[in-house]
Amino acid sequence: MTLNSNENLLETILSKENLNAAWKHVRSNKGAAGIDEITVDNFMQHFKAVGDDLIETIRQGHYQPLPVRRVYIRKPDGGQRGLGIPTIFDRVIQQAIAQIIGPSFDKTFSEFSYGFRPKRSQHHAVKKLQKYIEGGKRIAVDVDLSKFFDRVNHDFLMSLLGQRISDKRLLKLIASYLRVGSVEDGCWKACHEGVPQGGPLSPLLSNIVLDLLDKELEKRQHDFVRYADDFVIVVSSKRAGERLMASIKRFVERKLKLKVNDAKSQVAPVSRCKFLGFSFRGAKLVWHDKSLRQFKYHVRQITGRSRGISMEKKLKELTVYLRGWINYFGIAQGYQKCIDLDCWIRRRLRMSYWKNWRRVRTKVRNLLRMGVSESLAVTCGSTGKSYWRSAKTEGIHIALNNEFFEEMGLISLRDRWVEIHYG
Repeated sequence: MTLNSNENLLETILSKENLNAAWKHVRSNKGAAGIDEITVDNFMQHFKAVGDDLIETIRQGHYQPLPVRRVYIRKPDGGQRGLGIPTIFDRVIQQAIAQIIGPSFDKTFSEFSYGFRPKRSQHHAVKKLQKYIEGGKRIAVDVDLSKFFDRVNHDFLMSLLGQRISDKRLLKLIASYLRVGSVEDGCWKACHEGVPQGGPLSPLLSNIVLDLLDKELEKRQHDFVRYADDFVIVVSSKRAGERLMASIKRFVERKLKLKVNDAKSQVAPVSRCKFLGFSFRGAKLVWHDKSLRQFKYHVRQITGRSRGISMEKKLKELTVYLRGWINYFGIAQGYQKCIDLDCWIRRRLRMSYWKNWRRVRTKVRNLLRMGVSESLAVTCGSTGKSYWRSAKTEGIHIALNNEFFEEMGLISLRDRWVEIHYG
């Protein structure tokens, strides 16, 4: 679809067919309610009552979205990332917009951009970077954009959209989503810059801004990959990398009106580069140390005794986490590490069971029930060793053996790694 020759693009966006598709997408993603407290489950009841009036208000160009609900999620480095949660209705409208204008923009995006695009993934981006490194590029220019989503210049973004979209009503609607503001702890806060993370339209808008950077790097014939605001350029020498860093910083700050975080940006060997959770040893793809630390932190959180849930629920939660983690990180080299982690995870679980049993009588009774001899059960149950040391003793290994955890549904990271690499 040609966007700049269609002055009634909004009608296509608001068509019943497109809105139904948008609603199905939003419903499948579930997600929390916005400030109106209308959930995915009761949205249709609300929409049947007021939906037609709201759609007509959008057609007339008078619609004002509700502010987003500001929430914070924990970042891997210990900080917080702010999210703006739109109402379900606004999510549907944003999704409807993205469905119509997204494909047209996507056709012109760089082939080296992988974030939030059809049939592209983080794995594709990492593999592309690996190919560059295999070709001999061993110096990474790692540019960190400071609070990118919070600092996108609205006027600059709208000027980019205006070059491709001629429907003024649609441009006005998108601008209203950018400037709607947020509510946090009952207080409204105005928004003069930034693209709120949390809405269906935000990924597309971020790619529209950063596509200018992609095109600049392509024009200079640099080898790079970008996933959202995370991008790395690889060069042959540190001197070339330092010149490029200075040049890219000028482009980002003058042309894109963004800021480069000097403290987190670096020109360094690719072995010191962290990209989407991975790093490189030579040309081999490996887990970054931070990713492994985060993994162990999450496993400790799930298996901790203080959470007040049964071991069966902990095991189910842990299995879901492990499956998602290895499906993502399993593409890297790590066979022996997977074996070591499997052993560590089972020891964590044995320790967690041992803590849950608490009293000596309970420990002895459970060990006997699970096939441990009476003398060994009494010795284990009355030990003064720490929980962690106890988890490695013979009696607990007999009771809580590998087959026990397999029957409980615990997956093996090693087995899944082998499946990923060898089928």
